[in-house]
Formats: sequence, C-alpha cells, structure tokens
Amino acid sequence: MNEITMDPHDLQRLVTMTMPYGKYKDHVLADLSSHYLAWFAREGFPQSKLDALLALMHEIDHNNLRALLDLLRGR
Repeated sequence: MNEITMDPHDLQRLVTMTMPYGKYKDHVLADLSSHYLAWFAREGFPQSKLDALLALMHEIDHNNLRALLDLLRGR
C-alpha cells in the first residue's frame, strides 16, 4: 500500500493551478467536472505532481467537499 503524503499548499494549488492538457486544458483544477475526475480515477492518474493533485481533487469531489475550497478562493 502506498503512503499518501500531502503538501500543506496542495489545497491552494487546486484553486490556482490549471489543467495543462486535454479536454479541460486551462481550467482550474478545482473546477474540473466530477465525470472527468472519475474518468482519471478509472484510467489512472498521470505520474507527476499533477497526479497527486487530481487524486486529491477527486477525493474532495467524491466526498462532496468542494465547498471547502471556496474559502481558499475568497468566496
């Protein structure tokens, strides 16, 4: 089993970093659709820092916690 470690800045990255490629290129990671995140979860996340961020966003979305990111956006 892989140990998951989280950088304290990852939540901020979710609301500022954009998807670098694909259907949602240039969309903020926190704005990616549930379907797109679920597709990545099924197909496999890319092997990079983006991997960890997409997996984190998928968990947030899957557990209906997107509203928590609104605080980081200043909403």
